[in-house]
Amino acid sequence: MIELPELVAGGLAAGTLTALALGGSLLRSRRQKAALRAEVTELRARLEGTEGAFVTEVEHLAARRMPAAAAQLAHPHLRVPGPAGQHTPGTPTGIALEYVLTALREELTAQRTRIDAAAQAGLRGATREIQAALYRLQDALRGLQQRYDDPELAQTLFALDHENEQSLRRAQVAAVVCGAWVGLAREESHVVDAVTGGQARLSGYHRVRVNNHLEPGTALVSHAVEPVAIIVAELLDNALRHSAPDTDVVVDLEHVHHGVCVTVDDAGLGMTQDERARVQRLVAGSDPILLTDLGDPPRMGLAAIGRLTRQFDLNVDVSSPSPYGGVRAVLRVDSHLLGRIDPGERPPSASAPRSTRERAVRREPVREAAGRATPVPEAPGPETPAPGIMPTGFPAVAGPAPDRAGPTAEHERTPAPGREDPGDLAGLPQRRRRTPAAAPAVPQPQPAARRPEEAAAALAALQYGTAAARAPKRASAPEPQRTDDEGGAAG
Repeated sequence: MIELPELVAGGLAAGTLTALALGGSLLRSRRQKAALRAEVTELRARLEGTEGAFVTEVEHLAARRMPAAAAQLAHPHLRVPGPAGQHTPGTPTGIALEYVLTALREELTAQRTRIDAAAQAGLRGATREIQAALYRLQDALRGLQQRYDDPELAQTLFALDHENEQSLRRAQVAAVVCGAWVGLAREESHVVDAVTGGQARLSGYHRVRVNNHLEPGTALVSHAVEPVAIIVAELLDNALRHSAPDTDVVVDLEHVHHGVCVTVDDAGLGMTQDERARVQRLVAGSDPILLTDLGDPPRMGLAAIGRLTRQFDLNVDVSSPSPYGGVRAVLRVDSHLLGRIDPGERPPSASAPRSTRERAVRREPVREAAGRATPVPEAPGPETPAPGIMPTGFPAVAGPAPDRAGPTAEHERTPAPGREDPGDLAGLPQRRRRTPAAAPAVPQPQPAARRPEEAAAALAALQYGTAAARAPKRASAPEPQRTDDEGGAAG
């Protein structure tokens, strides 16, 4: 039999073992709870840190990145700041924030386009009304030019007409930038007439020197005449504005392999590389044109060039500097926009510079006298118009308003045989005759009414001739007192 002490000792041993097992389990449980508490504390701290970082990123996005992204639409050179945290890019948070910026840019671009389209529509309607009023004023001025022959009054009317031409040019350029049609449909015209017509729309036209190296009769198709005149006027205006007033702007008209080039060189300050790149983008017409991108007040000349080059398949390049230190702008008119006009039947306007090739032909011997070849003297034709006389070409928006019929291309201003030719300005106006030199001069009968353009050209030539004839007399002796019976107009 087992004795009682042994049973007691066994029970105590078993109880001790049980107690030890329970204590170990409790200790392990406490350790696990402590570990769990530490992990929860760490997770809570990480969560709070992540939340704080996210709040910081959102605040940084709203305060700096979104305004910079909105401003970058109007000023592409601006840089949008990156995320505030160094480890944010590439994370889900960083990708989500970039998506917010992309959506913001797209929405702002769409809103700007809609707002700008509404502004352009309003401006287009306003310029249409302004153009109609200026057309009516132009018709009234030319009616007065035809009605009155007083030289002083004619000079005043010419000055007013020229101011009106400049206002028409500005209104026309604004309308073109806003997507309107050029406003006029002309018939086929000489290239040199289109260039001098653009020159005549500017206040500093007397500083422009045109060198015509084209074949006589080189012409533009009807739908390209007015766009070329507008582009030339804007290129010349840019050259005149950014060069000294005592310098000339040189225009060269030359044939190239693909058509005709009109090169404009000025002696201004030139442009930096960034400015040149921006201007090249504008004149190329590849980017959409927004009024808000043109400055305050908007500078619309280059934008109008870009709109016309894209619309009429023309090409303007400003990537090379001028040999005079300024800017060189080259307008290229491709062959499909060129035509041919017989210069004998429809010669260029009287004030247009004569072609150097035409002069070379005129210098060749054409008849024989006493067994020797005798060259025919070249008719005088100045490269630039005389002071005080605006180059004719064709006016900025000359001709009837769109609701009237009839072409009004400026080459119709060429005087008929027997009329005064304002190109011969050495003295008083001379008459042209097609009869042999030995035959007596028989004046051609003049029609009862002349066109306003012919009257303007004749009056301008008369005024310049009388002023040139009286200049020496005024320098040598005082002019006698004019009495009330003396006829004629005062010079």
